[in-house]
Amino acid sequence: MSQVIELKSHPLVSHNLAILRSKDTDSQRFREAAQRLSSIVLMAATESLNTVEQHVETPMKKTSEMVFADDIWFVPVLRAGLAMVDVGLGLLPEAHVGFVGLYRDDETLEPQHYYKNLPDFSKSAQSCFLMDPMLATGGSACAAIDLLKMRGASDIRLLTLICAPEGLKEVFTKHPDISIFTASIDERLNEVGYIVPGLGDAGDRYFGT
Repeated sequence: MSQVIELKSHPLVSHNLAILRSKDTDSQRFREAAQRLSSIVLMAATESLNTVEQHVETPMKKTSEMVFADDIWFVPVLRAGLAMVDVGLGLLPEAHVGFVGLYRDDETLEPQHYYKNLPDFSKSAQSCFLMDPMLATGGSACAAIDLLKMRGASDIRLLTLICAPEGLKEVFTKHPDISIFTASIDERLNEVGYIVPGLGDAGDRYFGT
């Protein structure tokens, strides 16, 4: 069942969104704010993962804790998604990483593939975190989800920092079984397919290009 979790009401999220949105924010501060937001979004996305009880022994006594039951895969949409992977591996260093390379044609706004490196997800229980800081038209996200499903993925969670209503509608129309976790649902897309108010091009601003 499709669902979208927006985290904008949290003061930490709103504070870091203000930094990301400002045209005066330099690349270093942009990266730092994006990483903080990515951590918060990832925390929300992992809350409902399957867990099992694991017995451990502390220096004081035996106890038990809940640990993740399934393998976790981070799948960034290149290049901007790489920023979120670094944060994810910092929180879950045992996670695996796959890659999807897409770019949006400036004229047609349609996604174009140029790279993919994904396993056969059907061989074991997996949770896939598709990572892309911006969900605009939804075309690239849907193309990436198509690839994940072709490789056998079933539990797919899309992690993004900001998204447009048009992108949400597109993803949920084509993939109603996907969950989306985002810091903010923005107002709309403009006439050339950019999110308003948005934050500009996340990849360019993150990598300083």
